[in-house]
Amino acid sequence: MNSDSDLQIAGDILEVQHLLQPARPHPSTVAEFVGLARTIAADRARWAPLVRYDTTTRWYHRLQTGPGYEVWLLSWIPGQGSGLHDHGPSSGVLTVLEGELTERTEHGTHTLGAGAQRVFAPGYVHEVVNDALAPAVSLHVYYPGLTDMPMHATQCAQAALDAVPA
Repeated sequence: MNSDSDLQIAGDILEVQHLLQPARPHPSTVAEFVGLARTIAADRARWAPLVRYDTTTRWYHRLQTGPGYEVWLLSWIPGQGSGLHDHGPSSGVLTVLEGELTERTEHGTHTLGAGAQRVFAPGYVHEVVNDALAPAVSLHVYYPGLTDMPMHATQCAQAALDAVPA
């Protein structure tokens, strides 16, 4: 029986540069998109100076694009909401950067504080609202880039919310 360890036989893989996977310049997996959102969220100096608050509509700014994806920065003053919608063929990552947002789905209502993240697939229906008393800021990553945001009827929204036990 051979008592040599795999490391003794093969050597340290980190010492053999040609065996290492090259770092990808752009994310391509759900985990990498979540990581991108976390990296941007942690870089407050990058996004905070761009934030604006608009009392008439939600403010938004496209922060970054890459092959097939977009990153958006949004602000929400108290009472502003998205309406019930999905994101067409896009998957996404929603990250709350500041404040607090409420997400309503057919499965319930969730309060999302700073640092909270939601990952969703195409066809995911939700409504996001700032029910708090202070403004909020969120970051949204869409893959592929957002081309469609179908709105859902208010009656459907109320029916979905009525179906959720209190």
